[in-house]
Amino acid sequence: THCVSGCVCPPNQVLDGKGGCTAPEDCPCVHNGNSYSPGESIRVGCNNCTCRNRKWHCSEESCLETCSVYGDGHYTTFDGKRFDFEGDCEYVLVQNYCGQQGMNQGTFRVITENIPCGTTGTTCSKSIKVFLGVSIFFNNFDGHSDVIQRTPGGKMPFQIRSMGIYLVVDTTVGLILMWDKKTSIFIKLSPSFQGHVCGLCGNYDGNGNNDFTTRSQSVVGNVLEFANSWKVSSSCPNANRTKDPCTANPYRKAWAQKQCSIITSEVFAKCHTQIEPNEYYQACVDDACACDTGGDCECFCTAVAAYAEACNELDICISWRTPSICPLFCDYYN
Repeated sequence: THCVSGCVCPPNQVLDGKGGCTAPEDCPCVHNGNSYSPGESIRVGCNNCTCRNRKWHCSEESCLETCSVYGDGHYTTFDGKRFDFEGDCEYVLVQNYCGQQGMNQGTFRVITENIPCGTTGTTCSKSIKVFLGVSIFFNNFDGHSDVIQRTPGGKMPFQIRSMGIYLVVDTTVGLILMWDKKTSIFIKLSPSFQGHVCGLCGNYDGNGNNDFTTRSQSVVGNVLEFANSWKVSSSCPNANRTKDPCTANPYRKAWAQKQCSIITSEVFAKCHTQIEPNEYYQACVDDACACDTGGDCECFCTAVAAYAEACNELDICISWRTPSICPLFCDYYN
């Protein structure tokens, strides 16, 4: 019904924001600036939320949080802290061998090996190792997966499966690892480990401000001091800050900016209000400038795919690949 007398609604009705009146129970719910009608559902994390009587009613599932590493050393911790680090060594991404627990009390450790992927000193993650318990060692390198060591006669504490472009490792300890067999790694961890892990992925305590916790359990403000403390071998040199790749390779800057502008374009408009695109755009530009020894498409495509994956985590599926932009041979993956 329309409002009357200068937009005053009849008793038991309220303005609907569109020049009309409606019953209070028919009012929409709002999420991230978008309105949803009664009965509509959205997904927030791993929970479903339904609009009823102007309020969201959500399921209360415990959600796995994600730590991601992609491209030229771009990290996002379980608690959402973003940082860049370029070190040429093996580093602990996450483990539950922390603090006073000692080295014999944990159940898992994930290690990444970083290698140079450009002439400017940039490095990319090229292999991933997963240690489960004390005797099982799982290694990925250049698309190959091998169980190097296992408990004699024991049941394997993980399963390996393919999901599109990703290799997925499902473990029995509450850890899921996704790897694109190139430079992107996504680690999902059960809430039971909150506050009980350490490494480059942070401590997973819900507070991103203390994620720069070193191996000696000191909270520092310097990313180099933090990240260098998590190198596996003391014989590796400490990483230093590298030159800005677009300054080192100015001839690639305009190309990189043009290619990466897809992240801030209308293609990803549905995701912009949910996830700030500028940091992903800048990371894309840096990677596209840095990959000057081949692999142009791999570096650019991986950077865009990282933003698409973050959107997908919020159930915002973006169809951004085309025959001319990072195509996939779907028949092969299907």
